[in-house]
Amino acid sequence: MSLRHLLQASALGLAAAFSLPALADAGHGYDFGKPAKAAQATRTVEIKLGEMFFEPESIDVKPGETVRFVIHNTGSLLHEFNLGSAAMHAGHQKEMQQMMDAGMLTPTGMHDMSKMDPGSMDHSKMGHGDMPMMKHDDPNSVLVEPGKTAELTWTFSKATSLEFACNIPGHYQAGMVGKLTVKP
Repeated sequence: MSLRHLLQASALGLAAAFSLPALADAGHGYDFGKPAKAAQATRTVEIKLGEMFFEPESIDVKPGETVRFVIHNTGSLLHEFNLGSAAMHAGHQKEMQQMMDAGMLTPTGMHDMSKMDPGSMDHSKMGHGDMPMMKHDDPNSVLVEPGKTAELTWTFSKATSLEFACNIPGHYQAGMVGKLTVKP
């Protein structure tokens, strides 16, 4: 390997190392609760995802309640069910755009990046160096392909106002957001 290739590989490795914490925050704590096992749920809420809508549009839960969300995508596009504040969604939308730009997401599905050749990806579009390990694995979020069903179980810790949203580029802005209120 030439010195030039070694320097390029080192630079890409450093870029990935400094970028990973910003995107891969699966270890991140959430002040509104934590993930739970489906067996711990005290209630199940069915969610329908369609073409730029959630049904129901709002959900009420109690502090301490563990809710199993069963999310059915009846539409023709890839959608996300993500719990968080408006500010969290704004930040996550930037990550989702990077994932779309990198080819990880398409309008209708996801690509398994572990099977892709990192050399075939256009890293210049990502804006953060070589990131073959970029994943959508936040515990407060699931991606649901058309015609599929996914689950997310969450224990809500305190009274607060949240949103559930789809952060696929353009979906939130098209109205794919609902209100989740945690109140006694």
